[in-house]
Amino acid sequence: MSKRIQRVNQLVKEELSKIFLKEVDFPKDTLVTVTRVDTSPDLKQSKIFISCIPETQISKTLRILNKNLSLLQRKIGEILSMRITPKIKFIEEKETQEAAKIEAVLEKIKKGKD
Repeated sequence: MSKRIQRVNQLVKEELSKIFLKEVDFPKDTLVTVTRVDTSPDLKQSKIFISCIPETQISKTLRILNKNLSLLQRKIGEILSMRITPKIKFIEEKETQEAAKIEAVLEKIKKGKD
């Protein structure tokens, strides 16, 4: 992955996180995190991976984000000032959920040996 793509990924992640805090109304007591961004080499599309606590709110959170997609897309375009603004697509982050499950199993094993 080129440094340019990495910079774009980091900028999109940071700016979307700020926008989420200020302008998107998520369900009460829900924490939404942008875990990673994967932008295509031609800068035309960015997959935004989202995690949510509690996990039961993820589908509702994705609906809210997709409903506000045009607003978010426009804000990112204004902030980044790029010739081509990547088209945003929100995706549920499953890798962090899997990692948390593995950590829980390892913790159980560790406690069992003590």
